[in-house]
Amino acid sequence: MRHHGTVLLFDIDGTLLSTGGAGRRAMERAFERFAGRRDACEAFSFAGMTDRAIIRAGFEALGREVTEAAIDALLAIYVELLAEEMSGTGEARVHRGVLEALDAAARRSGCAIGLGTGNVRVGAQAKLTRVGIYDRFAFGGFGCDHERRDELLRIGAARGAATLGALPEACRVVVIGDTPKDIAAAQAIGAESIAVATGTYDTAALAACGPTHCFSDLGAKGVLEALLG
Repeated sequence: MRHHGTVLLFDIDGTLLSTGGAGRRAMERAFERFAGRRDACEAFSFAGMTDRAIIRAGFEALGREVTEAAIDALLAIYVELLAEEMSGTGEARVHRGVLEALDAAARRSGCAIGLGTGNVRVGAQAKLTRVGIYDRFAFGGFGCDHERRDELLRIGAARGAATLGALPEACRVVVIGDTPKDIAAAQAIGAESIAVATGTYDTAALAACGPTHCFSDLGAKGVLEALLG
């Protein structure tokens, strides 16, 4: 089947960059300020989760009623504290191969480069601006678009297709992520997936989830071919 261009949807944390724990610190501080407890999220990993899902799980861990208004209120505090954490951290870094992959995609005509992330848009901006790559992404599906990862990817794919003047179903959509949740969400929307072991999962754990491609990082041999088709 001939495609009317490629839509790339990059995850942020663990895929494009590491924040040195700034996101978790900001979330813990937000819970402390809002609910008086810093330990709400200590029992689970944030890997592959959307911001709203993290907050929901934190409230549930505390045994508190979860309302959309409470999630919104804590999220507003989190975003403020994240900006503070990101400006103060010296640990933020882009993973190997990321800049080269983005450069190669930017040179390819009919390729739309976007985000598919559980971060809310302003959080994504804070993280990517800190490492100087926010302007590389023209659109995205974000954690503020939907709490579920497959749905925010669907939204991101539609936005990317629109920039190419095509319908999502007419485009090749590729999700690039570092967790089983990224792979599962890509499969749920019928997209290809490229898994990279730059987060908390190794290549064996990721390969077991059935991604279209699996690499150690975005600088590995074969990545650009997998990315650009």
